[in-house]
Amino acid sequence: MQIGARLKEAREAQNLSLEELQEITKIQKRYLLAIEEGNLQILPGKFYARAFMKEYANAVGLDPNELMEEYKEEVPKTEEPTEEQYSRIQRSRKSQEKSTSNFSLFPTVIVGLLIIGIIAVAIFFIAQNMSGTESKDPVNQDDGKGNDIVIKDDSDGGEANQNTADEDQDNEEQDGNDEDTEETNEKAKEPEFTVIEEGTGNTPESTVAFSYTGDEVKATLEASDDTWLGVKADEEDVLFEENMFNAEQSPLELDLTGKERVFFKIGNASVLTITINGKEMEYPVDPSNVRQNIWVELKQEAE
Repeated sequence: MQIGARLKEAREAQNLSLEELQEITKIQKRYLLAIEEGNLQILPGKFYARAFMKEYANAVGLDPNELMEEYKEEVPKTEEPTEEQYSRIQRSRKSQEKSTSNFSLFPTVIVGLLIIGIIAVAIFFIAQNMSGTESKDPVNQDDGKGNDIVIKDDSDGGEANQNTADEDQDNEEQDGNDEDTEETNEKAKEPEFTVIEEGTGNTPESTVAFSYTGDEVKATLEASDDTWLGVKADEEDVLFEENMFNAEQSPLELDLTGKERVFFKIGNASVLTITINGKEMEYPVDPSNVRQNIWVELKQEAE
C-alpha cells in the first residue's frame, strides 16, 4: 500500500471529508488530494511534501515518524537550504551589525565636539578679561606741588569677569554631561529581544520578549524562498492568514502598535527574517529546525 492510500484509508476510518481535513490541517484541499493520489509533483516542494504528510498523519491519528520511516523510499528527501539563502541571511545580519556599530560612534563624536567648544569658550573669556584689564586708562592727580601722580585703577572688575567666565564654563560642562547622559540612555534603551522559553520537539513552541520605547511597533517579514506562514496577535486577531509566503510577497509590513503579544507559525524558518522596530530577531531554536512556533511578548518601557 502506498503512503497516500494509507493516509486516505485512515481518513475514511475517522469519517473525515477532505474539506474537514483542510480545516484541521490548514492545508489546501488540492494538496491533500494530491498526497492521496501520489501526485507529489504539484506540491510546492519536497520539504512541503514531507511537512504536509506529517500534518495529515497527525490529523488522522497516525504516528508521523513511524509512517515516514515505513515509506521512506517513497517519501521525497528533505531539501537543504541553498547557499544563496544562507548568504541572504548573513548579509542581513552584517548590515544590522554595521548599523549598530555606526550608532555607537555618535556619543564619542559629540563628547569630542563639546570638549572643543568648552575650550574655545574659556579662551574667549580669558582673552576678553585680559583685554579689559589692559585697556583701563591711568588716572592723573595733582600732588599739590605741580607734579602729576598716576593712579592705576585696581578695581575687582577683572576678578568679576573671571568669576563670570568660570560660571559659564561650569554651565557648559553641566550641559555637556546632561547630553552625554541622554546619549547613554538612548543607547541603553535600544530595542532588544530576550528568550524566555526555548521550545523542543519537531515543532518547538518558544516564547521571546521584545522590549522597546516609544508608541509604535512595526514588524517586517522577508522571505528568500517559499515558507508556510501564519501571524496573529493577542490570540484571535489574525494579521496574516495561514498560507504560503515567498520572496515575491516580501517585505510584509505589520503594525503591532497596541498589541501585547504576537504569534508566528513558521513552516521554513531558514528562509524567513523577522525584524521589529529595526531589530532583527534571532530564532530561539536553530533555524535548521524549519518548523517553529514563536510567541513574542511586546513590552513597552519608559523613555
